[in-house]
This record gives sequence, structure tokens and C-alpha cells, in this order.
Amino acid sequence: MILFLALCFVGVAIAGFSALLIFWPLTLIHIRDRHPGTTAGFGPFPFLDGKALRWLVCGHYRALGDRSLSGLATPARIALVVMWLALGLALLLWLYSQVMK
Repeated sequence: MILFLALCFVGVAIAGFSALLIFWPLTLIHIRDRHPGTTAGFGPFPFLDGKALRWLVCGHYRALGDRSLSGLATPARIALVVMWLALGLALLLWLYSQVMK
């Protein structure tokens, strides 16, 4: 039963990754088009760049005051956090199942 729950968390992580694949590129395009100064600090490939993801997770997009950007970045942020939490919980459940053998 524990491994089934771990597998369910992996499914939730996949759903979070799918949502991230939808909203994060749209967010980056919006930033590139409307806030070019912000994009300069992200590097050449911001999709998986640590600075860009940290910027997203910390919610620094709110400081720009762009409601359209918040509408794109908030679901990307939620998806990223859900993905990380689900993978972490799946790992914890898997470790628990290994200890309880």
C-alpha cells in the first residue's frame, strides 16, 4: 500500500511537470517581450536555469506589477512546488517501505 501511495505521488509530480511545461515557457516569452531587463539576468537558456527558477519560486515576478505576468507565473510556480513536494513525498514513502521490510 505504501508503494502504491508513492506511485500516486509520482503521478502527481508528472501532472505538476506537465503544468510547468505549459506555463513556464509562456511566462518566459511574456517576460522577454514586456520586461527585457529582467530576462538579461536569466542567462541564454532560462527554462532550466537556476536563477530563473529561483526567481519564479521566490515570487519576484510580483514586484514587476504586471497582472498578466502574475497570471502566467503563479500557475508555473504552483506546478513547480507541487512537483518538488510530490517527488519528495514519493521518495520518503519509498525509503519508508525499504526500512519496514
